[in-house]
Amino acid sequence: MSAQELLNMSLVELGAAYAARRLSPVEVLDATLAHADAVNGAINALFSVRPEEAMEAARRSEARWRTKSSVGPLDGVPMTVKDSVAMVGWPYLHGIRANRSLPPSTYDSPPAIALREAGAPIFAKTTMPDCGLMASGLSSLHGVTRNPWGLAWNTGGSSAGAGASLAAGVGFVSVGTDIAGSVRLPAAHCGLASLKPTHGRVPHLPADTMRMAGPMGRRVADIACLLTVLSRQDEHDTWSLPADGMVYHQHLGRDFKGLRIGVLTDMGFGPKPEAAVREAVETAGRLLAGAGASVEPFPAPLDFDAYAPIDLVLQVRGFVEYSGLPTHEDGDIDPYVKQWCLGGADHSGADVYRALAEIGRAKAALLAAFKGWDYVIAPTLPVVNFPAEAPGMSYDTPLAHTVFTALFNQTGQPAATVCTAFDARNLPIGVQIVGHRFDDLGVLQIAQALEDLRPVTMDWPLTPRA
Repeated sequence: MSAQELLNMSLVELGAAYAARRLSPVEVLDATLAHADAVNGAINALFSVRPEEAMEAARRSEARWRTKSSVGPLDGVPMTVKDSVAMVGWPYLHGIRANRSLPPSTYDSPPAIALREAGAPIFAKTTMPDCGLMASGLSSLHGVTRNPWGLAWNTGGSSAGAGASLAAGVGFVSVGTDIAGSVRLPAAHCGLASLKPTHGRVPHLPADTMRMAGPMGRRVADIACLLTVLSRQDEHDTWSLPADGMVYHQHLGRDFKGLRIGVLTDMGFGPKPEAAVREAVETAGRLLAGAGASVEPFPAPLDFDAYAPIDLVLQVRGFVEYSGLPTHEDGDIDPYVKQWCLGGADHSGADVYRALAEIGRAKAALLAAFKGWDYVIAPTLPVVNFPAEAPGMSYDTPLAHTVFTALFNQTGQPAATVCTAFDARNLPIGVQIVGHRFDDLGVLQIAQALEDLRPVTMDWPLTPRA
């Protein structure tokens, strides 16, 4: 069993191979661990790799498949979770070197519970930047996580390690988290599919008004499988929705006739997409029009800087986390994050309250602009990429390039990303699909159509490229 053979299989195909006993979870995990060992030195995407623990889960899965008692589409599927997803007995360090001596987690976040119940062998955690407050692969704890499509280029963040490892063919799917674009941005940088679900669709802890967990993978059908498993009700998350029982991966086909889809390339503020990104989005619109949808330009929805109040709230949030770190030395938190977080000390409670009111105004304006549209496609980020060592487009404001993603964390709308193009450097370009709240399935259906229609072939970098 080679890494290339695994790369070419969907989760549905893998499950069929398990059921027919053409493959076993043990041999698939063996191949996955061997490939992870071969590539992780170059991309620096995984930490706390636990082959023995994963192998125990794989053996239990193998026994279930032998007795035709599989527990679902992830049974025996080797996968990873992000540093910021708490699991009993595993490190929970938030990408910060100052946290390196903290004891393992004593609780499971709901995604971890769901994965264990689903029989998925979790073999490693994935890297992330400090505090999750950079859309980049830099971390004081983990170092620089690099993009396998080109090691000089950024993975995006904050689910950096998930993006890099999946693009390099390590595992099938991964759970990331998203506070301003953190599953969508690395998916775009790394050529993946991902979904920030409707807020509350996937419960997560600590409960949060803007951050949620979401699936990442190489195929839309695979992230739909993962969403099927992760979607559940959990009263520990204040925002958790009732489980809807949807088996997402079985309903990805759709007739697009009559759908009204907008093409958004200007939020009305912030950086505008560079030419290659704009062309990718407009081409995606033409593909959907060819599939029967009514596709038109979506006017700029906002006439003020709607990111500024989000940045203020996140900066204060970062300052609170920084202030609670264990005693540490210089270098134990990324300098870009530290400098930005320290600015949070200059804001009062009244400043935060005013910022939240401004966010509410932006949410109302954006949701009003969505009326009459079924879906909107947009850039995931305004540039194709930036250097691996950079904190983002801007060195002063590490999340400034989240202009097309961060607002949808505030509105709670589902938003997916799928790769539809490459630039002249052979770096992936992701297109974002946004739908109305609760329509996660519809967003995945549009993403699946774009994946099926895209004019590019995914030549995945099993060997990371210089």
